[in-house]
Amino acid sequence: MQNNPISLPKPVELLAPAGNMEKLKIAIEYGADAVYLGGENFSLRNFSGNFSLPDIQKAITYTHQRNAKVYVACNVYPRNHELADLQHYLEELAACSPDALIVSDPGVIALARQHAPGIPLHLSTQANTTNSGAVRFWADNGVTRINAARELSLAEIHTLCKETIEVECFIHGAMCIAYSGRCLLSSYMADRDSNRGLCAHPCRWSYAVVEAKRPGHYFPVHEDSRGSYVFNSKDLCMIDHLPDLIRAGVSSVKIEGRMKSIHYLAVTVGAYREAIDLYYKNPSTYKTDPEWLRRLDSLHHRGYGTGFYLGNSKDTAPDTWNTAGKGPKALFIGNILTPGLEGKHEIICRNRFVIGDAVEILRPGLPPATDHICAMTTSGSDSPVDTARPNERLLITLKNNHPPFSLIRILHPPCQNHFFTDIVPYNG
Repeated sequence: MQNNPISLPKPVELLAPAGNMEKLKIAIEYGADAVYLGGENFSLRNFSGNFSLPDIQKAITYTHQRNAKVYVACNVYPRNHELADLQHYLEELAACSPDALIVSDPGVIALARQHAPGIPLHLSTQANTTNSGAVRFWADNGVTRINAARELSLAEIHTLCKETIEVECFIHGAMCIAYSGRCLLSSYMADRDSNRGLCAHPCRWSYAVVEAKRPGHYFPVHEDSRGSYVFNSKDLCMIDHLPDLIRAGVSSVKIEGRMKSIHYLAVTVGAYREAIDLYYKNPSTYKTDPEWLRRLDSLHHRGYGTGFYLGNSKDTAPDTWNTAGKGPKALFIGNILTPGLEGKHEIICRNRFVIGDAVEILRPGLPPATDHICAMTTSGSDSPVDTARPNERLLITLKNNHPPFSLIRILHPPCQNHFFTDIVPYNG
């Protein structure tokens, strides 16, 4: 018999990344309860789009109008010469009224309590919270939520959830090979400090072994056609174990990926939104829908695993095998900007496609649909286009109408043959 879920004051929160305003809108439209983003300074993703202060205010307004929340990352480990600027930045953030600040450094926490009073503080996973004593310490110092260290098991997280503050944990996305994200590899190999938002991701580079007296003679280390993966951790995917996370008592489940695409966001947020809603509809009959797994598997990923949650050593070992088959199985070709009228939709093209292509449409709040590219012209003119190219603004004709924020993609074989068997090829 399945255990009853822990009684929570509200359903678990789905927290999604927002690297820029376009990504934020996709995350919200596809069902995120909250988004996390970074400003132009003092967060750990300097190479994502990030937000200026006016952009942060616009993001908060947009999100609050849709009954969702915004958490602003301020999780850098600052140096002394940065503290004056940090104080001013915290005051400016407080004026924007975000729903929380994500912090990790004790000094930043002290400054935030002084210069951004009243703004809740969420503790980053980089603070490496692994035990109840640490949770109580941070609670005593003004933190209202901790993001549990990624090295914890579900049982250990359940213990942390018995404390008085909220617990958040990652549910999907890339896993850093370093302990709680504290990596020095990028600093050593590329002179870019990952702990200050400049990670070059050398753990994803291709490596081989070379013997000192045989220059140019490389020895592969479990190498495939794209290189070797000595440091390559699997990506996290916990959609099969969502009920376990909810029953453990977590308040928020978090998707990784401020630097990922809107395609990634639409797929992941949409799948986990459906899963969470189905669970709360009837916990006793809940089971994973294979459709969610199909969508998640269509993205580029480094092999999915459950991280440290279930204690499976194979899920924390480097992903050195079978990497060639984990490339994207779908080509994202455009996002719909306007409501469809007689099948006509304005889009921004992201990848090449042609008239007659069979496509899958990802739609906010709705199941994916299949369709065809019937015709296209340059937006604002009647000039016909046979082949669409990236960054073009086009008016395309599909067989059906689809709402704004829908994403169009072409499924690669064998997926296309399997999922589009009901479609008659378009003959013009």
